[in-house]
Amino acid sequence: MNEGTKAVVLLSGGLDSATTLAMALDQGFDCTALAVDYGQRHRSELEGARRVADAAGVELKIIKLDLRTVGGSALTDDIDVPEVGGEGIPVTYVPARNTILLSLALGLAEVLEAGHIFIGVNAVDYSGYPDCRPQFIQAFEAVANRATKAASEGHPLRIHAPLIDLTKAEIIQRGTQLGVDYALTVSCYQADDDGKACGRCDSCRIRKAGFEAAGVPDPTSYVVGAI
Repeated sequence: MNEGTKAVVLLSGGLDSATTLAMALDQGFDCTALAVDYGQRHRSELEGARRVADAAGVELKIIKLDLRTVGGSALTDDIDVPEVGGEGIPVTYVPARNTILLSLALGLAEVLEAGHIFIGVNAVDYSGYPDCRPQFIQAFEAVANRATKAASEGHPLRIHAPLIDLTKAEIIQRGTQLGVDYALTVSCYQADDDGKACGRCDSCRIRKAGFEAAGVPDPTSYVVGAI
């Protein structure tokens, strides 16, 4: 395939990114998946990323960095993961995470001569993170096309966020149509080492409600007594 069809897909191992990868493949993109080991406490999601990439038949690259040195999030620090949604931006927000992940994807895209990056952010059924909103995606794309050798040589890069305006139910329905096996994915903010979900955190509640609204059986593996 030529460089116009190459894409880097950020793959966390969760429901949204698995659906995003399936959508990119369905559109005919030649995909390389990128996962980032950033020191997240829910490390079983990285195993989820491997499973999803293997099932899709795409190469998975994993970049390691340590956002625990930045801290400030229940996903990287010794801060309790809240089990009830509150007002404002929750403590599960990881400062600058999507900015960093997109920057790493941008670097890989330049090396691979890929003109596209896919990210599974959603601004409907989500936890309220500022770096999951359309304005952020648009702004980062503008920065990418100011900052790269490829763009300066006439090869601008596009950032795709195909889930941005979808409900969780719509995402699940679309992924189901594309054959995504959601049993491979891990969405829980405090999943155990085997990837079993707590059933109580914000991410679990949004995911569970999405399957119910979609009318699709929930294949999530929960810890005993979670729900």
